[in-house]
Amino acid sequence: MVTLFQELLHHQAYADASLLMAIRQHEVASKDQKLRTLLHHVLIARRFWLHLCRGLPFSVDAEDVVPTTLDEIIRGYRETHTQDNAWLQRLEESDLFRTVESPYLPNREVFVRDALMQVCLHSHGHRAQCAMRLRMLGGDPPSLDYIVWLKDRPDPIWG
Repeated sequence: MVTLFQELLHHQAYADASLLMAIRQHEVASKDQKLRTLLHHVLIARRFWLHLCRGLPFSVDAEDVVPTTLDEIIRGYRETHTQDNAWLQRLEESDLFRTVESPYLPNREVFVRDALMQVCLHSHGHRAQCAMRLRMLGGDPPSLDYIVWLKDRPDPIWG
């Protein structure tokens, strides 16, 4: 199951980078506050769950400030994916059954595997929203399908 999560999160990095580059190439979309806010939300949600899984501190107040430029957001995605990938490469099957506690789900323990699935599914849904927003602003969203990515499994290109 670790291999599956490694693949899902590798695809996520590719899909995030591809979408971010498509947004960066579209002048109106690259300056759109709604897109920046949504992209930032996805990033901090990912960071929250993966920090929790890794046993790292997470400051909601510090993380909650939406960057003023798309480039800052892209940098945050790239750095986060790099750090998380290093952790994922050391992940063992037994780690998936360790539990974590979220302050947002009181009196409930969450398995690491479920937190990882939350990261994958949450970002997937929001990437679709971002792609729709990009199209609404006149841009052309890239194909981000997992099944298409599987053929060559390209690495993310952050620009």
